[in-house]
Amino acid sequence: MTTRPALTLYDYFRSSASYRVRIALHLKGLAFAQVGVHLLREEQVAPAYLSLNPQGLVPTLRHGPLVLTQSMAILEYIDELHPQPPLLPSAIEARARTRQLALLIACDIHPLNNLRVLKYLATDPSFDAARKQAWIRHWIEAGFEALETELAAGPAGSFCVGDAPTLADCCLVPQVFNAQRFGVDLQRFPTVARIAAACSELDAFQRAHPDRQPDAG
Repeated sequence: MTTRPALTLYDYFRSSASYRVRIALHLKGLAFAQVGVHLLREEQVAPAYLSLNPQGLVPTLRHGPLVLTQSMAILEYIDELHPQPPLLPSAIEARARTRQLALLIACDIHPLNNLRVLKYLATDPSFDAARKQAWIRHWIEAGFEALETELAAGPAGSFCVGDAPTLADCCLVPQVFNAQRFGVDLQRFPTVARIAAACSELDAFQRAHPDRQPDAG
């Protein structure tokens, strides 16, 4: 019998993109080793790590000789590697909607509150802490306004697309965590808040939470 190589996730406890992948791995019930890459200590630009991920970002997933970067590619790889439970619905329309919602978060909301963007803003002396917080909240709220409209208008269900968590929920929960960190009032986004609360009841989401990671603190 051929034994599949182990999964190793290089991540940072507070990284939204890493958080997405941890949720998916726990939803699938997959064992994985974690290697912390502390972004504030700039461990992501160490030569050894750059040899794995030339962008100097997290997460990175190693599976035997395969090394994958980019959280959305990793999520789909995990889903194809271990199809049950699925992260994408069976119906073509629902799969497209799931990807649409996931990418709204991962491509249009998250990058504007990413650590490297915030560090760049800090190079401008006029961008003090209060202005930075306001800037972050503005872009999260703008994204959440669109996301709330999409979710509220979509088919009813406990999660983003139906009654089982999908790729979209893997992206939504970390972004809600970020929103709360930066003082976004979630009462303005009741559907977003309701779905995040439903996710938080599941063991996989609880185990993936930043506070429960070995490098937290």
